Amino acid sequence: MDDAAFEPPCLASVFSGEHAWCGEKMMLSSELDNAFPLSDFFASGRFSLALDTYAMAHGGTDRRAVASMWSLYYFSCLAIPYIVAARAERMLPIRFDEMTIALAEDGLPCALGLPHEGDWSEGDDLLALMPPLVGRHLSDVVSQLKGHAGLAPKLSWNNAAVYIDYAFNATERNPSQDGDDWASRALFEQQQLPDGSANPFLGCLRHEVQGGQTLCRRKVCCLRYLLPGVPSCGELCALPAQRKQRM
Repeated sequence: MDDAAFEPPCLASVFSGEHAWCGEKMMLSSELDNAFPLSDFFASGRFSLALDTYAMAHGGTDRRAVASMWSLYYFSCLAIPYIVAARAERMLPIRFDEMTIALAEDGLPCALGLPHEGDWSEGDDLLALMPPLVGRHLSDVVSQLKGHAGLAPKLSWNNAAVYIDYAFNATERNPSQDGDDWASRALFEQQQLPDGSANPFLGCLRHEVQGGQTLCRRKVCCLRYLLPGVPSCGELCALPAQRKQRM
């Protein structure tokens, strides 16, 4: 029997439909032009240069705000494709030291490269997807953001949480029987992950009912209000004074 019959489909077929754009954000490293190994990218000073490039292009003067905005783009490139693929029964190889990164002209991340296309998996349990993502990748990036840009880990985890929350909710196909439409709720309420490690996403997001409307809110502000020309994240913002701001 042909072994190819048991191989998972290519990434292009996993990233299809409304999430086809994920294929432009995460691909094989062999197909990603002008990319650097992630470990070298942070160790060589290229990360600091990327922040300088973004700051010059967009007028940002607060280093923490610039680094936070950079991390938002990074986490969206990583977390959304990872969750979307897992929900399509594909576990992607996301070890930090095996991946590559490519940047846009303004220094922001535009795509991440993988060493191979991954393998079959069952991705219905969000908490079960977190130990590989946290232990093999996010912990390293959060450490790098702290060491090279002074970004507080609690801010970095909150930035990552937003995209994990979005991706899991957007791919939910089985509405809760008890009327709770927040598919990723458990990730923000459990003390520990399934492997027994502390849950870094605990409390990062919460749902509040206001004026008869359920609103999702961050625990820690992403500091985007310190960057010129960047619109507010609205009701999601942790700062009440920033929720109605529009730039």
